[in-house]
Amino acid sequence: MTPAERAQWLKNHTLFQALSLESLYPLAEQMQEHPFQQGQALAEAGTVPDGIQILIQGRMDSVPLTRREERDPLSRVSLLPGSVVGLAEVLAEQPLSRSVIALSNGSLGWIPAAAVRAWAAGHPQVATWLSNRVEAQELAEALAQMTARLTYEQERQVALRPYLVPKVERGIVGPSRYAVRLRQQVKEAAHSREPILIFGEPGLEKDNIAALIHFGSPYRRQPMIKLDCSALQSSGADLFGRAGGKPGLLEWLGEGTLLLNNIQELPAELMPKILKLLETGSYTPVQRGESEPALDPRPYRCRILMVSERVIPALEPWVTAIKVPPLRVRKADIKAKADYFLSLYTRRRGIPKPSLAPEALRRLQSYDYPGNSRELRNLIERAVVQAAGAPVLNEEVFWAPQPRGKQFRLNLLNAYPSLRKFLRSPWWTDRLNYGLVLPTYTLVVFLLFWGPQDRAHNVGLNLFWAWWWPLVLLVFPVLGRVWCAVCPFMIYGELVQKLSLWLWPRQLGKWPRQSAERWGGWVLFAGFALIFLWEEIWDLPNTAYLSAWLLLLITGGAVVCSLLFERRFWCRYLCPIGGMNGLYAKLSITELRAQQGTCSAECTTYQCYKGGPQKGEGLETGGCPLYSHPAQLQDNKDCVLCMTCLKACPHRSVEFNLRPPGIELWTTHTPRPHEVALLLLLLGGIYLHCLPQVLAWIEQVWGLSWDLQGFWPHLAAALLALGIPSVVPVLAYGLTWLQQGMRKGKGQRGFAEMIYGYLPLVLGGTLAFYWPLFLTEAGQILPVTWATFGQTGSTLPTWTAHPAVIDFLQGSTLIVALVLSWVLIQKIARQGWQWLSHLGALVLTVSLWQVLGI
Repeated sequence: MTPAERAQWLKNHTLFQALSLESLYPLAEQMQEHPFQQGQALAEAGTVPDGIQILIQGRMDSVPLTRREERDPLSRVSLLPGSVVGLAEVLAEQPLSRSVIALSNGSLGWIPAAAVRAWAAGHPQVATWLSNRVEAQELAEALAQMTARLTYEQERQVALRPYLVPKVERGIVGPSRYAVRLRQQVKEAAHSREPILIFGEPGLEKDNIAALIHFGSPYRRQPMIKLDCSALQSSGADLFGRAGGKPGLLEWLGEGTLLLNNIQELPAELMPKILKLLETGSYTPVQRGESEPALDPRPYRCRILMVSERVIPALEPWVTAIKVPPLRVRKADIKAKADYFLSLYTRRRGIPKPSLAPEALRRLQSYDYPGNSRELRNLIERAVVQAAGAPVLNEEVFWAPQPRGKQFRLNLLNAYPSLRKFLRSPWWTDRLNYGLVLPTYTLVVFLLFWGPQDRAHNVGLNLFWAWWWPLVLLVFPVLGRVWCAVCPFMIYGELVQKLSLWLWPRQLGKWPRQSAERWGGWVLFAGFALIFLWEEIWDLPNTAYLSAWLLLLITGGAVVCSLLFERRFWCRYLCPIGGMNGLYAKLSITELRAQQGTCSAECTTYQCYKGGPQKGEGLETGGCPLYSHPAQLQDNKDCVLCMTCLKACPHRSVEFNLRPPGIELWTTHTPRPHEVALLLLLLGGIYLHCLPQVLAWIEQVWGLSWDLQGFWPHLAAALLALGIPSVVPVLAYGLTWLQQGMRKGKGQRGFAEMIYGYLPLVLGGTLAFYWPLFLTEAGQILPVTWATFGQTGSTLPTWTAHPAVIDFLQGSTLIVALVLSWVLIQKIARQGWQWLSHLGALVLTVSLWQVLGI
């Protein structure tokens, strides 16, 4: 263009249109035309321009000086042809406040700064016009920017409104250490801008914790939005925006907080983009096609919070994780949370707030809440509706399902308050033990040593073999290991322990738990095996002084352990009788347990376990003699029903439950090798007791005879009787394993688990052996008592059952035991028909029927 054409173009297309062509001609003569490329920096903010730039063709973008304003999309101004850059700065000789970047290819006109200043100085009307023009332009730009900002804010509100989180629902309720730690983590997270992953089980209000972080931060006045990751587009367009299209939520959000809810449900295609966003702090808008030129990454300014039901390993390097503990481990918070939800619901409905009964609170604390806080809230609201205006919410209005370990249970202490009163009284077990059991046991041992030596003339033998054995076997299915609570062996042990501490004050030794857990069971197994052999070879049932020595040896073990260790170390780990009792106690229809929720929420002293002074309802005790915590018991093996925990507990947490017999064997049971060995030993013990009958049957069927007159033949026969019966269940399991194609680990239970299915048969077989003694010799206790003291008691009454009655009871006991074993085998197996194991139990039952002479 010629200078005249340039002057005309300046007048028609630029801000100089108010000036005359004559005044513009000098300026047009100095104008030089220069081309530029897309992305080229044409002017840099902070530098004094060397001339003015006039856009002739193409597009330019004006960017602010500061980085914070640069990130604000409202501060960027697009320049069209005719725009003049740097005029005011050239005339004032000041640096530029904005940078200029080419958005496309084009050309511009450049006029040197000296020429512009000389032109303005040579034309007075130009200086006046420029002054007015600059003021008007600044005002127009301010108004335009304000209008643009208002429009932008309106569009932003429209874009963010569906996802806005308006406020925090509630704080973190509860006094537990978990709640205290969670509050501290929220406080620390609120004062940082690092990405946070909040994870935990469903129903823990993790999105509310995210809101606590945002509204507790310095950016609380900025918006917070929550996005459901399962509803996000796989391309990420709604989050990142599209190139040349509408901005994404990241851009609309500014310095607010983005909450990605259920991040574990994020589309797989979107996860790499989220990881890049966290790693680089920038994102790239979604492009419409691969042919489009690549865009530069854009930084984001918002705070990113994520909520998940589990840890996402891919996110771990880029986020700070906050784990929200489930409600089942925060039982100390249940009381506060229940009261909060109760207040919330009654206030919303405008009704009086009822109180929560202690029994109802204990029930709430005993539940594990798979749905966590959400489920607790629903339970409270439903209870208020169910109570229909009652001033107190009792446990009957709470319909929470019982946890697995509490199903099919009836707490006898609640059903029969008089039973609770008796078990907490001194009668159980102190007065009973020291007033009756101890002197009776002492008298029996004395009579066994110095009385007549045969069973027909010694009441001690009668009590031991004809009364104690049958009765204790009958007690196992009902009261488990209750005999150990009144056992004279440990009464002497505790008596000697107290006396020795009085004479020689000292600190008793701690239990070697690791060694005892590993070897104690095998020691008692070996002890029981020796008792069996001693009983058979030396005929203990018919030799009084040897029976006395057996009792004294067991008592001596209890005394020695009581002198060395605190509490009842012998009872828990080493006593052969205690080992048998613990095994059979697994079949009991009763159990002693405690409400785990109440213990973890209310108890801080653990008096049932450690002992301590009287506290509230709890009495002063020395703690559990077997070092068992009732809330942690998984079976009856380590509970002797001494009720020390019931007496010590100030929170009424201890329960004495009626339950399905042996339920622990197919629910919470853990098999132990030494128990398996003891079970098989007890099975062999039945055949050992009937050794003459077994040998007679073998001779009758196979024509083999065995002389028991010598020690070694007798010992060999006894060992075979103890060992051979165990071959049947082992063979049955092995054939089952082979039949199922050796698929162990794909549902088939191990031998150590399955063998417990034979436990009812072992107990029933042992009881069937002792029925004749109980129904014949036990009824002769009065004549035998008189005979013990050298008197004739032939005229005294006796009670003897008819042989047909005895046969009936023996047969019925074996049949019931067989059926229960079949049921238990199926329950433990949890798959298929275990017909080979059932056949093994049937073979044992038939053989017992034969050797018992039914």
